[in-house]
Amino acid sequence: MDELYQGVERTASELAVLTGLSPSAMSYHLRALARWGVVEPGEARADGRERPWRAAGRSLSLVSDADTAAADVVAAGYLQQLRDELRRWALVERDESATWRDAAGVSRPYLWLTEDELVTFTTELRALFDKYLADRNAADHPPGTRRVLCLLAIVPQAAEP
Repeated sequence: MDELYQGVERTASELAVLTGLSPSAMSYHLRALARWGVVEPGEARADGRERPWRAAGRSLSLVSDADTAAADVVAAGYLQQLRDELRRWALVERDESATWRDAAGVSRPYLWLTEDELVTFTTELRALFDKYLADRNAADHPPGTRRVLCLLAIVPQAAEP
C-alpha cells in the first residue's frame, strides 16, 4: 500500500516482486483492498495486458466505522512496518547527522484532552501533515528530501469492561 500511497501506479506483478507474493496472491489482495476503498484501478497501460492499481486517496486513515477485519489487517501491517523501519534505522543511526538522529524515534504520551481540545489537536495535526503531503510524492518532491515514515495513532482510552 505504501508504494501506491507514494503517488505511483503499479501492477499486481510489480507489487508482487516488491512483497515476495505471487502475482495471483497480490491480485487477490488488491481486489480485497479495492472493496474496502483503499486502492482503485489505475489508468490502463498501452499494452492493455495488466491493470495498474493506485491509491484511493493521498493518505490512509483507519476510522472507527471501518470494517474490523480490514482495520486489523492494515493496523498489523503498519505496526510491523514500523518495527522493521526502527530496526533498519538502528543499524545506520550512528552514521546519520544529529538532525536526523534527534528527529527519529517513537513517542507514546498519554494526553488528557476535552472534546474541544481533541478537535483542535487533530485539526492541527492534519493540517501539518497536509502541508508536507500536498505536493510531494515518490515522483515529485523537492531536492534533498528524504522519505520519512510517520505513523500517528489517536486512540481515546476506553474504560475497562
